Amino acid sequence: MKIYQQYSVSELFKTAYSWLMTKLFFRDARLIRRPIYLRGGGYSGGRGLTTGRFCRFDLVGNEALKIGTDCEFGDFTHIVAHKDVRIGSGVLAASKVFISDTDHGSYKGTAASIPDIPPKKRKLVSGHVVIGNHVWIGENAVILSGAEIGDGCVIGANSVISKRIPANSIAVGHNKVIRQYCKQLKSQP
Repeated sequence: MKIYQQYSVSELFKTAYSWLMTKLFFRDARLIRRPIYLRGGGYSGGRGLTTGRFCRFDLVGNEALKIGTDCEFGDFTHIVAHKDVRIGSGVLAASKVFISDTDHGSYKGTAASIPDIPPKKRKLVSGHVVIGNHVWIGENAVILSGAEIGDGCVIGANSVISKRIPANSIAVGHNKVIRQYCKQLKSQP
């Protein structure tokens, strides 16, 4: 299918403008659709990166965000990387995905934040997020600090992930693995 059969004339011009700006400012990326919001330090990697419109990257410190090759993020993807967010190669994220290594306050043990303090005034606590290679993240998924998603996983739409998800798994809801691919049998149990 030819590109002019997929887009209206105005979309074709917007995409052409985004492609031109991508080649000027993000040379290794494939296509960064406009507008994009890049706040704070830079990121590393991202060769072949494609983003949708209105993506937002809140970065503190250089290389807090590491992106593998040939990743695609849908419209309104929001990534917060204050310490360590690592995204593997070949990751596909649908629209409205939120990935963050940072919390407003601590909610574990005796050092838990006091609820009487407004969240905006609580100390920021940063951890890490690791997303493996060839991961598919569904619409509206939320990936939080402490998440470690193995290679080849599928994260269902509207899921919240904050723990380790084994490689080649399908996870939905709140950290719930519902299926895992078995490479030896080339099947799903």
